[in-house]
Amino acid sequence: MANAMPNTPLIVGWEEWVTLPKLGLPAVLAKVDSGAKTSSLHAHSIEIYGTKRNRVRFKINPVPSNPALEVCCSAKLVAEREITSSNGESELRPIIETTIELGGEQWPIEISLTNRETMAYKMLIGRTTMADKLVIEPQASCLNGEKSFDVYDDLPVADSSDRQLNIAVLSREPNNYSTRRLVEAAEERGHDVTVIDTLRCYMSINADSPDIHIDGHPLPAFDAVIPRIGTSITFYGMAVVRQFEMMGVYCLNTSSAIGCSRDKLFAHQLLARKKVPMPNTGFAHSPKDTKSVIELIGKAPFVLKLLEGTQGKGVVLAETKKAAESVMMAFQNIAANILVQEFVPEAKGADIRLFVVGNKVLAAMKRQAGEGEFRSNLHMGGHGVKVKITPLERKIAVRSAKALGLRVAGVDILRTANGPEVIEVNSSPGLEGIETVTGKDVAGTIVDYIERHARRIMYHSGVNKSV
Repeated sequence: MANAMPNTPLIVGWEEWVTLPKLGLPAVLAKVDSGAKTSSLHAHSIEIYGTKRNRVRFKINPVPSNPALEVCCSAKLVAEREITSSNGESELRPIIETTIELGGEQWPIEISLTNRETMAYKMLIGRTTMADKLVIEPQASCLNGEKSFDVYDDLPVADSSDRQLNIAVLSREPNNYSTRRLVEAAEERGHDVTVIDTLRCYMSINADSPDIHIDGHPLPAFDAVIPRIGTSITFYGMAVVRQFEMMGVYCLNTSSAIGCSRDKLFAHQLLARKKVPMPNTGFAHSPKDTKSVIELIGKAPFVLKLLEGTQGKGVVLAETKKAAESVMMAFQNIAANILVQEFVPEAKGADIRLFVVGNKVLAAMKRQAGEGEFRSNLHMGGHGVKVKITPLERKIAVRSAKALGLRVAGVDILRTANGPEVIEVNSSPGLEGIETVTGKDVAGTIVDYIERHARRIMYHSGVNKSV
């Protein structure tokens, strides 16, 4: 393990290979210049961000011979100072705090960010970095070992624990439990979080620089977006998420996955394609086919669902075939699309909500409908209790989320005589019930997942490459 800083001065040449590990830069050829007071690093697209404006993100082209290769970096902002260059020009530069590695030793340094595009060296090591740590041998070069820019051909994934992310939560309800918990969990891990009202966003859609604005100003660059899109704004919410995707921002759930989950008919078709078990379901457009589609489902009672409904709303129980026909024809007359589904009496008004994050079921609870109610949704008066799930239920939940392309999902399963069957997959599952019942830090796990996947993006020869 490298020391915190050199115990004895290192002998260095007039140029040396260094590593800046916290910036994710494994090899930088730096000029050692005792005539310069402050160390500097080539940077462009510099942006100061964060609620306290204490972070800075920027891009760097670390390989002089390959200007198309860019690495995105972020660091703590120490200050902004007037720096006078060797040609006598003054410039206000951001000063960042990071770690340098040289000759097997590590120590903290401050570096100014400036555009060194015309300079032969992307980094200059000045007197403040040297202090009593380095002794220059002006006739020598690379006394502390050779490196190669080839390491950028296969740059390893950076450790995101040292990298603060700028995260946006798309939500119309900043005081909603789920929104508050996601903000708290992200801030506890040192990230900067902004809650954005989805409907206040407006977009500039063009090939050169697509962006999103609020109140007359463009939004800052975000590393990740957590969509909490309500059913009533699905269309516009998907458009906003799509715009973030066009801008290269990591979206926890993609616009297409959200769309798949909100279209109940399409969702059931995708689940069926992946052989996910579900109650027998029918759909018809013409009132002439109402009786026929009901006959396909089987015996009464039947569950009728509006395609656009959520949280148990738009779900009706028809006790007889005649009642089912009447409800379906009434909805068809007002051009509302409705699914008809077999009723599962053995479920006894209960379902299992499984919370999926990535490829794992993080938490599960049994939701029991209230007295005289068949819908178990907590918003409809149901209550949740702890439950032990089977390996098959776990497997089906993960397969269901994958079938719709969701990274985070609430999968609702009925325990039937034929085994577990999926009735719905939610792209914006609530956190309050599942966290309260299970005691698990679901919000924290979601942020952990984002940390692992919202990685630094390297642009190599014009092609995006996650690293």
